[in-house]
Amino acid sequence: MNTVPAAAPYGTWPSPIDAALTATHDGRPDHLGTVGDEIWWTEPRPAEGGRRTLVRRRADGTAESVLPAPWNARSRVVEYGGQPWAGTVGEDGEPLVVFVHFTDQRLYAYAPGRPEQPRPLTPVSDVGGGLRWVDPQVRPERGAQGEVWCVLEEFTGPAPTDVRRVVAAVPLDGSAAEDRTKIRELSDDRHRFVTGPKVSHDGLRAAWIAWDHPEMPWDGTVVMLADITGTGEFTGVRPLVGGSDESVCQVEWDHDGSLLFVSDLSGWWELQRIRPDAVAGGVLPSSRLLPPRGEEFGGPLWKIGLRWFHPLDNGLIAVLHGRGDLRLGVLDPETGELADTPGPWTTWSDTLAVYGSRVVGVAASPRSASEVVELDTTTGRARTIGSPRRDAVDPAYYPRPESRTFTGPDGQEVHAHIYPPHHPELTGPEGEKPPYVVSVHGGPTGHTPLALDLETAYFTSRGIGVAVVNYGGSTGYGRAYRERLRGQWGVVDVVDCAAVASALVAEGAADPGRLAIRGGSAGGWTTAASLTGTDLYACGTILFPVLDLEAWATDETHDFESRYLESLVGPFAEVPERYRERSPLNRADRLKTPFLLLQGLDDVICPPAQSERFLAAVAGRGIPHAYIAFEGESHGFRRVETLVRALEAELSLYAQVFGIDRPDVPPLELTT
Repeated sequence: MNTVPAAAPYGTWPSPIDAALTATHDGRPDHLGTVGDEIWWTEPRPAEGGRRTLVRRRADGTAESVLPAPWNARSRVVEYGGQPWAGTVGEDGEPLVVFVHFTDQRLYAYAPGRPEQPRPLTPVSDVGGGLRWVDPQVRPERGAQGEVWCVLEEFTGPAPTDVRRVVAAVPLDGSAAEDRTKIRELSDDRHRFVTGPKVSHDGLRAAWIAWDHPEMPWDGTVVMLADITGTGEFTGVRPLVGGSDESVCQVEWDHDGSLLFVSDLSGWWELQRIRPDAVAGGVLPSSRLLPPRGEEFGGPLWKIGLRWFHPLDNGLIAVLHGRGDLRLGVLDPETGELADTPGPWTTWSDTLAVYGSRVVGVAASPRSASEVVELDTTTGRARTIGSPRRDAVDPAYYPRPESRTFTGPDGQEVHAHIYPPHHPELTGPEGEKPPYVVSVHGGPTGHTPLALDLETAYFTSRGIGVAVVNYGGSTGYGRAYRERLRGQWGVVDVVDCAAVASALVAEGAADPGRLAIRGGSAGGWTTAASLTGTDLYACGTILFPVLDLEAWATDETHDFESRYLESLVGPFAEVPERYRERSPLNRADRLKTPFLLLQGLDDVICPPAQSERFLAAVAGRGIPHAYIAFEGESHGFRRVETLVRALEAELSLYAQVFGIDRPDVPPLELTT
C-alpha cells in the first residue's frame, strides 16, 4: 500500500546512506584487458589504504582478486596514470601479468597462483620522481624471454618539469631491474608526451599519439608511425595525421592493415580510417566511418591508454558514442549500421576490451553504480559479469535525477544534472524550499555522467538537492563547447554554475538563502572563484584546489599541466595581471561566507602550499572556516577514513550554515 510521505524540514531527514557506506563504495572498476580468454580489470579497495587490485574473471564465471595487499596496480605517469597492467598466457598455459606498483612505480611480473611474489623488471631511479611506466603490452616473441613495450617517464632533474618520455622495451627476464642499460628506447624524445605503441597485426608497424607543450591532448596531437625491424627497432619514424588544431585521442590497427583513429578536426571526436600505404599526391587520405552525427566518439586523454573504441575479429567495431554521456554501440563499417547495447546502462566509461565476438566495458546508470558488462555481438545480449550491482540500501533512497539544459546570461547552453531531494517516506513542509549544493567537476576539461553516486545520494536522501554542472569547457558536447573556456577560466565556469543555481531559485525549486557550492581540483578552483567573485552562495566546500595561478604557472604543479593555463587563462608573460586578478588567493578580501578546505598533503598537482597561503590570507578576517589536511592522500581521496571524515565534515558545514539539526555527524569546528 502506498503511503503519503510525512513532512519534515529539508536537510533533517534520516538516511541509511551514511558516510562509511559511501566511502566503501567509492571508485569503480577500470583498465579492462584480456589474458587469453579471460577478462581482467582493476578495482578500488578503499578499506585497504585506497589501493587498486587486479581482478580476474575465469572461464567458469568466477571472479577473484589476484593481487594481494599491499600491491597496488596504479601508474603515476603524467600523475594521472593510465593503463597500469598487461597480461599474456605463458608457455605453461597459466597467466603472466605485468603491472606498475604505485609505491615505487617499478614494473613487476607476476604469475598468480604461484608462491613467488611479484618480481621487479625495472630499476629505481636516483633522480627526481624515478622511472615510471604506463600503457604496457607484453611482446612474448621479442628475445628469449620476451619484452614489455610501454611508455617510460624519466625524471632528469629536481624540478617537476625536468622530465622526458619515450616508448621503451623492457626485458621480461628481469635483467633490467639492476641494469638500466637493458632497457631499449624505441622512440626518441622529440615529443614531450607519448602514448604506448599500437602494433599492427602483422607486427611490421607501430603507431602512437604524441603532443607537446603548450597543447593539451584535447587541443592538438599527432599520430606517429614507425616501421618495426626484424630486431624490434623502430625505424622511419614519421607523423601520419594530426596537428596543433586537431585532437586525436585513440588509434588502433584493423585486421586489413588500416589504422582506425578518433579525431575532432570536424568539431566532434569522430571515428576515421586511414591506410598508410594509400598515398595520393603525397597526402594520406582518411575517411569517416559514419556521416557527421553531432556527437562524440572519444574524449579527453587525461590518462594514457584510454579506449573509446575497439575493433573485433569479425570486422565490427565496438564504439562509445553520444552527446554528453557515452553509450556502447556496435558499428558495421561496411553498412554504416550502428546498433546500441540493450539494457539499463546509460553511460559507459572510457575502457573497453574484446575477446572473440564479445565486448566488455564498464557501465552505470542513475539507478546502478559502475559494473563490468559483457555484450555478445552475435546475439545482441548484454549481461553483468563483474563488480555486479549490489544495493547496500533500499534503492528507494536513491535520487531521481534529470538531465537539463539551461541558458546562461550570454545565451549559451549550460548542461547539468539535477538531483532533487528524495526520500521514500519524507517530503519537505509545504512552502519550504530545499537547500541545494552546486557540484563542480574537475578538469576543467572533463564531464560528470548521469550515474548513481552514493556521495550525491548521501545529500539528497537527507533533503539537500544537488546540481551537477557540466559548464562551458566540459567534454561531451563538441570542441566549440570545450573552447568556451579558452582564456575564460574563472569566468565562464563561475557564470555557468551561477546560471544553474539561479534558474533553480527562479523556478521555486531551491531556497535562495541556502545555496552552497563544492568541487575538487579544477572544481575547487571554480568553487573558490565563485565564493570570492559572487554573493550567490551561503558557503562552499573546496577540495584540493588551484588557488594561486601565478605559482601554478611557475613550477608549482606537475609537468603535464604546467602550461595548461596558457589556454585556460592566457600566456603568463602577456597577461600577468589576469593571473593575479582571477586568483582566489588575491581576492580573499572579498570572501564573506564560511568554507571548508580539504587537502591531501602528498598532492603534487595542487600542492598544500596553495591552500596554506589562502588560509593565511583569510586569517583574522572573521570568516568562519575549517581546514582539514590528510596525511598520505594525494590528488583525490582514496582511503575509507579520509572519505568518511571529509563527507561528514562537509555535511556539518551545511547543517551549521543552513540552520539544520544533524546530531548524527561530528560537529565541524569552524574558526575565524
